[in-house]
Amino acid sequence: MPTGACGINCDVCKLNLLGTCSSCGPGTSLEAEKKLAAQQRLLGSTCSILACAKLNQIEYCMRDCNQYPCDNFRAGPYPFSQGFLDMQQRRLKEKPPALAPDGSRITVDAAYWNELLKRNIDTLCNFTLFENDSSGHLRFHFLNEDIMVDLNDRCLKRLEGDRWSKTDDPLLELVTVLYLINVTGLYPMDKDIVGVKDLKEAHFFQGPHALKTEPLVRRYGTDLNGFNQVAKYLEGGPREMADTAYRLLPFPRVPLYYLLWKGDEEFEPQVTVLLDRSIENVLAADAIWALVNRVSTALLVGAEEKF
Repeated sequence: MPTGACGINCDVCKLNLLGTCSSCGPGTSLEAEKKLAAQQRLLGSTCSILACAKLNQIEYCMRDCNQYPCDNFRAGPYPFSQGFLDMQQRRLKEKPPALAPDGSRITVDAAYWNELLKRNIDTLCNFTLFENDSSGHLRFHFLNEDIMVDLNDRCLKRLEGDRWSKTDDPLLELVTVLYLINVTGLYPMDKDIVGVKDLKEAHFFQGPHALKTEPLVRRYGTDLNGFNQVAKYLEGGPREMADTAYRLLPFPRVPLYYLLWKGDEEFEPQVTVLLDRSIENVLAADAIWALVNRVSTALLVGAEEKF
Protein backbone atom coordinates (compact mmCIF):
# COMPACT_ATOMS: atom_id res chain seq x y z
CA MET A 1 0.00 0.00 0.00
CA PRO A 2 1.50 3.38 -0.98
CA THR A 3 0.56 5.39 2.14
CA GLY A 4 2.70 4.97 5.24
CA ALA A 5 1.43 4.88 8.81
CA CYS A 6 2.63 8.48 9.26
CA GLY A 7 0.40 9.68 6.40
CA ILE A 8 3.00 10.18 3.68
CA ASN A 9 1.72 8.91 0.31
CA CYS A 10 4.70 7.28 -1.39
CA ASP A 11 2.70 6.78 -4.59
CA VAL A 12 3.32 10.44 -5.49
CA CYS A 13 7.03 10.42 -4.64
CA LYS A 14 9.67 10.15 -7.38
CA LEU A 15 11.94 8.13 -5.08
CA ASN A 16 9.28 5.45 -5.04
CA LEU A 17 8.78 5.62 -8.82
CA LEU A 18 12.51 5.22 -9.39
CA GLY A 19 12.68 2.26 -7.02
CA THR A 20 15.06 4.11 -4.71
CA CYS A 21 12.70 3.86 -1.74
CA SER A 22 9.72 1.65 -0.92
CA SER A 23 6.60 2.54 1.05
CA CYS A 24 6.45 1.76 4.75
CA GLY A 25 2.79 0.83 4.34
CA PRO A 26 0.18 1.04 7.12
CA GLY A 27 1.25 -0.07 10.58
CA THR A 28 -0.60 -3.38 10.33
CA SER A 29 0.89 -4.38 6.96
CA LEU A 30 3.59 -6.76 5.79
CA GLU A 31 5.31 -3.74 4.21
CA ALA A 32 5.70 -2.23 7.69
CA GLU A 33 7.33 -5.39 9.02
CA LYS A 34 9.77 -5.47 6.10
CA LYS A 35 10.58 -1.77 6.39
CA LEU A 36 11.25 -2.00 10.14
CA ALA A 37 13.51 -5.02 9.61
CA ALA A 38 15.41 -3.21 6.86
CA GLN A 39 15.81 -0.08 8.99
CA GLN A 40 17.16 -2.09 11.90
CA ARG A 41 19.57 -3.97 9.65
CA LEU A 42 20.84 -0.98 7.69
CA LEU A 43 20.54 1.85 10.19
CA GLY A 44 20.72 0.11 13.54
CA SER A 45 17.40 1.62 14.63
CA THR A 46 13.83 2.04 13.39
CA CYS A 47 11.41 4.88 12.73
CA SER A 48 9.68 5.55 16.06
CA ILE A 49 6.40 6.40 14.29
CA LEU A 50 6.27 3.21 12.25
CA ALA A 51 7.42 1.09 15.19
CA CYS A 52 4.69 2.55 17.42
CA ALA A 53 2.03 2.01 14.76
CA LYS A 54 3.17 -1.60 14.30
CA LEU A 55 3.24 -2.24 18.07
CA ASN A 56 -0.24 -0.79 18.61
CA GLN A 57 -1.72 -2.26 15.43
CA ILE A 58 -2.64 1.15 14.04
CA GLU A 59 -2.95 1.49 10.28
CA TYR A 60 -2.66 5.27 9.94
CA CYS A 61 -1.75 7.53 12.84
CA MET A 62 -3.59 10.60 11.55
CA ARG A 63 -6.85 8.70 11.14
CA ASP A 64 -6.79 5.95 13.74
CA CYS A 65 -4.83 7.13 16.79
CA ASN A 66 -6.46 9.39 19.39
CA GLN A 67 -2.98 10.38 20.66
CA TYR A 68 -2.02 12.00 17.33
CA PRO A 69 -0.03 14.22 17.02
CA CYS A 70 2.12 12.55 19.70
CA ASP A 71 5.73 13.07 20.77
CA ASN A 72 6.94 10.71 18.04
CA PHE A 73 5.81 13.32 15.51
CA ARG A 74 6.83 16.33 17.62
CA ALA A 75 10.40 15.07 18.04
CA GLY A 76 10.96 15.46 14.29
CA PRO A 77 12.50 16.29 12.00
CA TYR A 78 10.30 13.96 9.91
CA PRO A 79 7.70 13.89 8.48
CA PHE A 80 5.75 17.10 9.28
CA SER A 81 6.53 20.60 10.45
CA GLN A 82 5.51 21.86 13.88
CA GLY A 83 3.14 24.30 12.18
CA PHE A 84 1.33 21.46 10.44
CA LEU A 85 1.10 19.44 13.66
CA ASP A 86 -0.21 22.48 15.58
CA MET A 87 -2.88 22.95 12.91
CA GLN A 88 -3.89 19.29 13.16
CA GLN A 89 -4.10 19.42 16.94
CA ARG A 90 -6.15 22.62 16.88
CA ARG A 91 -8.62 21.43 14.27
CA LEU A 92 -9.03 18.01 15.86
CA LYS A 93 -10.40 19.83 18.91
CA GLU A 94 -12.94 21.74 16.85
CA LYS A 95 -16.50 20.50 16.55
CA PRO A 96 -17.21 18.72 13.26
CA PRO A 97 -19.60 20.81 11.14
CA ALA A 98 -23.31 20.03 11.44
CA LEU A 99 -24.43 19.93 7.82
CA ALA A 100 -27.71 19.06 6.11
CA PRO A 101 -27.60 16.69 3.09
CA ASP A 102 -27.39 19.70 0.75
CA GLY A 103 -24.28 20.95 2.53
CA SER A 104 -25.98 23.86 4.34
CA ARG A 105 -25.35 24.38 8.03
CA ILE A 106 -28.08 23.13 10.34
CA THR A 107 -29.89 25.60 12.58
CA VAL A 108 -32.78 25.13 15.00
CA ASP A 109 -35.85 27.18 14.17
CA ALA A 110 -37.24 29.15 17.12
CA ALA A 111 -40.68 27.77 16.25
CA TYR A 112 -39.55 24.32 17.39
CA TRP A 113 -38.65 25.65 20.81
CA ASN A 114 -42.01 27.43 20.96
CA GLU A 115 -43.77 24.11 20.38
CA LEU A 116 -41.69 22.36 23.00
CA LEU A 117 -42.55 24.95 25.64
CA LYS A 118 -46.22 24.01 25.23
CA ARG A 119 -45.57 20.44 26.36
CA ASN A 120 -46.11 19.19 29.92
CA ILE A 121 -42.68 18.45 31.40
CA ASP A 122 -43.80 15.65 33.71
CA THR A 123 -45.58 13.90 30.86
CA LEU A 124 -42.52 14.17 28.67
CA CYS A 125 -40.37 12.65 31.39
CA ASN A 126 -42.75 9.69 31.70
CA PHE A 127 -42.66 9.08 27.94
CA THR A 128 -38.90 9.54 27.43
CA LEU A 129 -37.18 8.71 30.74
CA PHE A 130 -35.68 12.19 30.69
CA GLU A 131 -35.29 13.74 34.17
CA ASN A 132 -36.97 16.90 35.43
CA ASP A 133 -34.40 18.70 37.56
CA SER A 134 -35.19 21.07 40.40
CA SER A 135 -35.12 24.11 38.10
CA GLY A 136 -37.70 22.70 35.67
CA HIS A 137 -35.21 21.80 32.97
CA LEU A 138 -34.84 18.40 31.35
CA ARG A 139 -31.80 16.18 31.53
CA PHE A 140 -30.98 13.03 29.57
CA HIS A 141 -28.09 10.69 28.92
CA PHE A 142 -26.70 10.95 25.39
CA LEU A 143 -24.43 7.96 24.80
CA ASN A 144 -21.91 8.47 27.61
CA GLU A 145 -22.65 11.97 28.88
CA ASP A 146 -25.41 13.98 30.54
CA ILE A 147 -27.13 16.76 28.61
CA MET A 148 -29.45 19.47 29.91
CA VAL A 149 -32.32 20.89 27.86
CA ASP A 150 -32.49 24.45 29.16
CA LEU A 151 -36.04 25.57 28.45
CA ASN A 152 -35.41 29.14 29.56
CA ASP A 153 -32.30 29.79 27.47
CA ARG A 154 -33.57 27.54 24.66
CA CYS A 155 -30.38 25.57 24.27
CA LEU A 156 -28.56 22.41 25.24
CA LYS A 157 -25.96 22.49 27.97
CA ARG A 158 -23.11 20.23 29.06
CA LEU A 159 -21.57 19.94 32.50
CA GLU A 160 -18.14 21.60 32.58
CA GLY A 161 -16.57 21.21 36.00
CA ASP A 162 -19.34 22.12 38.43
CA ARG A 163 -21.45 24.25 36.09
CA TRP A 164 -23.68 23.73 33.06
CA SER A 165 -22.48 25.58 29.96
CA LYS A 166 -24.21 26.14 26.63
CA THR A 167 -22.97 23.77 23.95
CA ASP A 168 -22.91 24.37 20.21
CA ASP A 169 -24.28 21.06 18.91
CA PRO A 170 -26.93 21.86 16.28
CA LEU A 171 -27.61 18.28 15.15
CA LEU A 172 -28.21 17.03 18.67
CA GLU A 173 -30.22 20.12 19.60
CA LEU A 174 -32.45 19.80 16.54
CA VAL A 175 -33.17 16.10 17.00
CA THR A 176 -33.71 16.47 20.75
CA VAL A 177 -36.27 19.25 20.35
CA LEU A 178 -38.09 17.41 17.54
CA TYR A 179 -38.17 14.24 19.60
CA LEU A 180 -39.66 16.05 22.60
CA ILE A 181 -42.24 17.76 20.39
CA ASN A 182 -43.38 14.54 18.74
CA VAL A 183 -43.33 11.92 21.50
CA THR A 184 -46.88 11.17 22.63
CA GLY A 185 -46.63 7.87 24.47
CA LEU A 186 -44.56 4.89 25.51
CA TYR A 187 -43.28 2.83 22.59
CA PRO A 188 -41.74 -0.65 22.59
CA MET A 189 -37.98 -1.10 22.50
CA ASP A 190 -35.98 -3.91 20.89
CA LYS A 191 -39.13 -5.56 19.55
CA ASP A 192 -39.00 -4.88 15.80
CA ILE A 193 -35.46 -4.06 14.64
CA VAL A 194 -35.34 -2.87 11.04
CA GLY A 195 -33.20 -1.01 8.52
CA VAL A 196 -34.12 2.34 7.03
CA LYS A 197 -35.33 0.55 3.87
CA ASP A 198 -38.07 -1.04 5.99
CA LEU A 199 -39.44 2.27 7.26
CA LYS A 200 -42.54 3.94 5.85
CA GLU A 201 -40.39 6.79 4.55
CA ALA A 202 -37.74 4.45 3.11
CA HIS A 203 -37.68 6.43 -0.14
CA PHE A 204 -36.07 9.34 1.75
CA PHE A 205 -32.84 7.47 2.47
CA GLN A 206 -31.40 7.60 -1.03
CA GLY A 207 -28.80 9.71 -2.80
CA PRO A 208 -27.69 12.61 -0.58
CA HIS A 209 -29.99 11.33 2.19
CA ALA A 210 -28.37 7.89 2.42
CA LEU A 211 -26.95 7.17 5.85
CA LYS A 212 -23.30 8.21 6.01
CA THR A 213 -21.66 4.90 6.87
CA GLU A 214 -18.73 5.15 4.44
CA PRO A 215 -16.49 7.10 6.88
CA LEU A 216 -17.11 4.40 9.49
CA VAL A 217 -16.14 1.75 6.96
CA ARG A 218 -12.90 3.57 6.16
CA ARG A 219 -12.07 3.97 9.84
CA TYR A 220 -13.13 0.60 11.27
CA GLY A 221 -13.49 -1.71 8.28
CA THR A 222 -10.27 -3.52 9.19
CA ASP A 223 -10.19 -2.58 12.88
CA LEU A 224 -12.81 -4.49 14.87
CA ASN A 225 -10.93 -3.87 18.10
CA GLY A 226 -10.97 -0.11 17.56
CA PHE A 227 -14.71 -0.19 16.84
CA ASN A 228 -15.35 -2.27 19.96
CA GLN A 229 -13.34 0.11 22.13
CA VAL A 230 -15.15 3.26 21.04
CA ALA A 231 -18.59 1.59 21.14
CA LYS A 232 -17.92 0.53 24.74
CA TYR A 233 -16.65 4.02 25.54
CA LEU A 234 -19.99 5.36 24.31
CA GLU A 235 -21.67 2.85 26.67
CA GLY A 236 -22.89 0.62 23.87
CA GLY A 237 -24.06 -2.89 24.64
CA PRO A 238 -22.71 -5.75 22.48
CA ARG A 239 -25.11 -7.71 20.29
CA GLU A 240 -24.71 -11.05 18.55
CA MET A 241 -24.91 -9.64 15.03
CA ALA A 242 -22.41 -9.39 12.14
CA ASP A 243 -18.69 -9.66 13.01
CA THR A 244 -19.30 -7.18 15.80
CA ALA A 245 -22.31 -5.04 16.74
CA TYR A 246 -23.42 -2.66 19.47
CA ARG A 247 -26.67 -1.16 20.69
CA LEU A 248 -26.22 2.57 21.40
CA LEU A 249 -28.62 4.88 23.21
CA PRO A 250 -28.66 8.50 22.03
CA PHE A 251 -31.91 8.87 24.02
CA PRO A 252 -32.96 6.55 26.87
CA ARG A 253 -35.81 5.04 24.84
CA VAL A 254 -34.40 5.37 21.29
CA PRO A 255 -31.83 2.67 20.49
CA LEU A 256 -29.61 2.47 17.41
CA TYR A 257 -27.77 -0.69 16.37
CA TYR A 258 -24.41 -0.50 14.57
CA LEU A 259 -23.30 -3.68 12.78
CA LEU A 260 -19.80 -4.09 11.36
CA TRP A 261 -18.58 -6.76 8.95
CA LYS A 262 -14.80 -6.82 8.61
CA GLY A 263 -13.39 -6.77 5.11
CA ASP A 264 -11.25 -9.54 3.67
CA GLU A 265 -9.85 -10.62 0.30
CA GLU A 266 -13.30 -11.61 -0.93
CA PHE A 267 -15.67 -9.06 0.59
CA GLU A 268 -15.50 -5.34 1.25
CA PRO A 269 -16.10 -4.20 4.85
CA GLN A 270 -19.60 -3.00 5.61
CA VAL A 271 -21.40 -1.00 8.31
CA THR A 272 -25.16 -1.24 8.71
CA VAL A 273 -27.34 0.83 11.02
CA LEU A 274 -30.58 -0.68 12.34
CA LEU A 275 -33.34 0.96 14.37
CA ASP A 276 -36.37 0.02 16.38
CA ARG A 277 -39.40 0.57 14.16
CA SER A 278 -41.00 2.62 16.93
CA ILE A 279 -38.63 5.48 16.01
CA GLU A 280 -41.12 6.33 13.24
CA ASN A 281 -43.58 7.40 15.93
CA VAL A 282 -41.30 10.14 17.21
CA LEU A 283 -39.01 11.23 14.37
CA ALA A 284 -39.56 11.95 10.68
CA ALA A 285 -37.10 10.59 8.14
CA ASP A 286 -34.92 13.72 8.04
CA ALA A 287 -34.63 13.72 11.83
CA ILE A 288 -33.70 10.02 11.82
CA TRP A 289 -30.99 10.85 9.29
CA ALA A 290 -29.70 13.61 11.56
CA LEU A 291 -29.71 11.39 14.66
CA VAL A 292 -27.78 8.59 12.95
CA ASN A 293 -25.33 11.12 11.53
CA ARG A 294 -24.70 12.57 15.00
CA VAL A 295 -24.11 9.17 16.58
CA SER A 296 -21.85 8.12 13.69
CA THR A 297 -19.80 11.28 14.27
CA ALA A 298 -19.38 10.31 17.93
CA LEU A 299 -18.08 6.91 16.81
CA LEU A 300 -15.59 8.59 14.48
CA VAL A 301 -14.38 11.11 17.05
CA GLY A 302 -13.35 8.24 19.27
CA ALA A 303 -12.64 7.75 22.93
CA GLU A 304 -10.58 10.81 23.83
CA GLU A 305 -12.54 13.84 22.67
CA LYS A 306 -16.02 15.14 23.50
CA PHE A 307 -17.76 17.96 21.68
